[in-house]
Amino acid sequence: MYYGSFTRDLCDKYLTVFADFKYARSYFDSSLAAVPFTPDPFHIAGTDFPTVGPTGPFGISVPIQNPFNPFTVGDTTLVINGAPVPLTTGIRFRGINDTGTRSEKFTYWDQLFDVGLKGEMGEFSDYFKTWNWEMGFRYSRNEGQDLSVGEVSQPGLRDALLDTDPHTAFNPFGGFFRQNTAAARQRVYVTLHNSGEYELPIGYATFNGDLFNLPAGPVSFAIGGEYDAPRFTRDRDVLNNTFNSIGSVDGQSFRVNRDVWGIYEEIRVPFTSPTWNFPGFYSFEVDFAEREEWYSNNTSTVLPSGLFPLQPATHTRYNAQKPKVSVRWQPLNPKYIGALTLRGSYTEAFHAPTLSELTPASSQAFPIVADPFSSQTEPQIEERIIGNPNLHPEVAYEWTYGIVYSPKWIKGLTLSADWWHIDMRDIVAFRGAQTLIVENPPTPGVVQNGPIVFRGVSSIPGEAGPVQFVIDPSNNLSGAILEGLDYEAIYILDSTIFGHGDWGRLTTTVNGTWLSRFEFQAAPEFKRFGIAGTFQPPGGTLTNSLPWNRANFSIFYDGPADTWMGGLDVGAIVHWTGQYEDDNATLTGSTKLQEPRSGPLGGGDEVRARKVSAWTTLDLILNYTFNLPPPAPAEVPGFAKDGGKNVKMKDGKEKNVVPVSTAEYGCSDWKWWLNNTTVTLGMQNVLDEDPPFVAGSFENGYDESVANIKGRFWYVGLKKRF
Repeated sequence: MYYGSFTRDLCDKYLTVFADFKYARSYFDSSLAAVPFTPDPFHIAGTDFPTVGPTGPFGISVPIQNPFNPFTVGDTTLVINGAPVPLTTGIRFRGINDTGTRSEKFTYWDQLFDVGLKGEMGEFSDYFKTWNWEMGFRYSRNEGQDLSVGEVSQPGLRDALLDTDPHTAFNPFGGFFRQNTAAARQRVYVTLHNSGEYELPIGYATFNGDLFNLPAGPVSFAIGGEYDAPRFTRDRDVLNNTFNSIGSVDGQSFRVNRDVWGIYEEIRVPFTSPTWNFPGFYSFEVDFAEREEWYSNNTSTVLPSGLFPLQPATHTRYNAQKPKVSVRWQPLNPKYIGALTLRGSYTEAFHAPTLSELTPASSQAFPIVADPFSSQTEPQIEERIIGNPNLHPEVAYEWTYGIVYSPKWIKGLTLSADWWHIDMRDIVAFRGAQTLIVENPPTPGVVQNGPIVFRGVSSIPGEAGPVQFVIDPSNNLSGAILEGLDYEAIYILDSTIFGHGDWGRLTTTVNGTWLSRFEFQAAPEFKRFGIAGTFQPPGGTLTNSLPWNRANFSIFYDGPADTWMGGLDVGAIVHWTGQYEDDNATLTGSTKLQEPRSGPLGGGDEVRARKVSAWTTLDLILNYTFNLPPPAPAEVPGFAKDGGKNVKMKDGKEKNVVPVSTAEYGCSDWKWWLNNTTVTLGMQNVLDEDPPFVAGSFENGYDESVANIKGRFWYVGLKKRF
């Protein structure tokens, strides 16, 4: 990674130019289990595939004509290229000896460029002495490439299974220790190439300052405007784009772009201040703000694929205007009981749909489900998620009430607590495969073939067939109400209070969140139900899990100033996540999401329901910043900030003086290089604690939203400030 920044005063503080840039290239290689051969390449989406043979509806089908098929009679027949072909269904196979583990090779290129001007406006008149302005342009771009090695081509596998030549045909009956021929492997296994680009140009301008003075103080304002133009392109491999791969997540290619114009205004009004000493209102101020944004969205044409017809290019427009009001009140003079501040706010917010949510391109997922209507459904099924170019912004209404208190009799202690209530509406969501299966029960005796849930033919009389895949469109259909408490306690122990000199200071912090309430409404026709304290499987509307309690505890020591230890900063941080419920709706097979422990798999005594254990980790960090006396300046060609200006002489005449050199010559001095250099040593998860097991996380067995599996991790950092 390369990073640099530049700041230069052109006209003292009245005009400053600044810029920075960043370029980073990152690469990582992840491994997955050997590719499982599912879904069946002979099952074309949207068609009745009569998987009714004795081996069941899972796995792949192998034609009887395959030279390695030990069966002589098929359990089903398909018409392929106009001819009936008997097949053996439900053959399980993994490419363990053919390719070994799959691998995903990711490469990312990140670029950032930022340039702008800023300054103060006091040179115009005394009225503008508090006014500041800034304008700039930022361009960022992220490019990514993914090489998926060891995946399977459905067309290639079909051809290799239909082949009658044992030298080139694919053998799924070889068992654990046998490997297919090189010719067969070459036809079946592929490396998929996927790439994408996201770019974001931003232009902005802001002004802020004091408008006029009231008896309690100045009325301050801020106003600004911004133009954003994000562009998102996703180019998928042809097999992914046509949903013809096995072992890889398929999806359609797309392009989406958006233009956003926005302005904001804010004004702060002090009604009382310490200069008045007004009883009960030592200080009272109100802040009013509003933001307006106008959106113009464009989605590209999406080519037809399987069940999905061609989606034409779409253009949509919408806008949003939202206010905010906040209050800060100090009722008493701090000399009585210490500094006591009460604060509160009311905010109306909005969140525009992401670019990936707007595209009508469909993407694939493989969620875990429990089918209450059929015992033949696999635990993991295919889901097709479809975006919607007609989505509008999500909205939210938020109230917060808080208190900050620094008691007079305990110097260095600050306590704060904030209660928040958020009402979210029109959340962009897809219902999720589990919800759709429960909401769309099959008709007895009829094979369910859409439009949302698709089932195969049942092999058990009187029971619905297995779910083969689910179509899950995105809409503004969800809502949620959240309530909780954020709290923090900070204590700074300054050693000088003991009267024995300066030995540095200790800073201890405790902060955390208690989630009191999280009620989710999947769709307007459903009642809200509580999901606070539960694991949320990836791919759902709310992908982050919701533990009741999370907290951090830290203690840091800073060395005494004006000594060699002044640059020392060492500390420890403890991260704690309390226990919470697993994905019990899935584990118990519940048909009522508001009653996750009531499913038939739970057996009434909740034998499948469980909780996720608490997780605690320890981090250590050491920083040292060298603060050495700078080398003596030496005059070299350079210019003073006020150099070259006309000055008045004793006789009253003006003279253009020669600029005075202000450049420092010291780059060859090792002290110059060492000064303002920070060295960092750190270790995360010192005790190498594994994350707790989560049964609802089928892929890896832990909660990716609140934990990681990298274990003990140490790092070194070096920063130089010029």
